Amino acid sequence: MLIDTLAPGDIIYAADDIVNDGSLPGLPDDALIAEKDRRGVIINTGHLEENPDKVLVLVRFETGVAAGELGPAVACWPDELYIPMDNMN
Repeated sequence: MLIDTLAPGDIIYAADDIVNDGSLPGLPDDALIAEKDRRGVIINTGHLEENPDKVLVLVRFETGVAAGELGPAVACWPDELYIPMDNMN
């Protein structure tokens, strides 16, 4: 994925199931956050403080419960996300 082309508000998709690794309070460990191919919106991009080359993408995925409802913000590695080829310019 061309992470440097992504910006807040861009639509992305989960490349695989994304589960809570224990870092999201209020959700059980291993709780499903987004199933594979679930649509999400980028909130922000950043990096690990101790490793500036390690990019993180903050995403809120649709819940699938109600139209337009978004789940909690979750940090994802770029390889956990994808942009469908027909959406790339």
